[in-house]
Amino acid sequence: MIETIAIGGLELRFFATRESTEGGLDAFEMTVQPQARMPVPHYHENWDELVYGLEGTLTFRVDGRDIAIGPGQSVFIRRGIVHGFRNDGDAPGTCLCVLTPGILGPGYFREVAALVAAGAPDPARVVEIMRRHGLIPAPGG
Repeated sequence: MIETIAIGGLELRFFATRESTEGGLDAFEMTVQPQARMPVPHYHENWDELVYGLEGTLTFRVDGRDIAIGPGQSVFIRRGIVHGFRNDGDAPGTCLCVLTPGILGPGYFREVAALVAAGAPDPARVVEIMRRHGLIPAPGG
């Protein structure tokens, strides 16, 4: 069963989760609307991430470098590497994200979506949710 989670200018469609893969991986399609971004650069210590472009172009900032990801392009983000993303374009960008092993799951995104839906989220609360789910905000991020 596919679960769709919307957070502001992001939409995630989970089709494989830590629960359904017995911890093997998390996999989701992510659509980022024009001018939307991941507001907090971060890293994770317990999983690696592969991003594969499907439509449009997204810019991933990985270890201090901007990497444009369009259809058929990919970036591998090893655990411990600071990263974030944004859509600088005028059209939505869509990518496939695969996290291995499957540790994160959709719970983090559900919590942040609920917080955003309730109004202007308190940045300290967002950081607390991130840390509890294994996402570590980058210094100065």
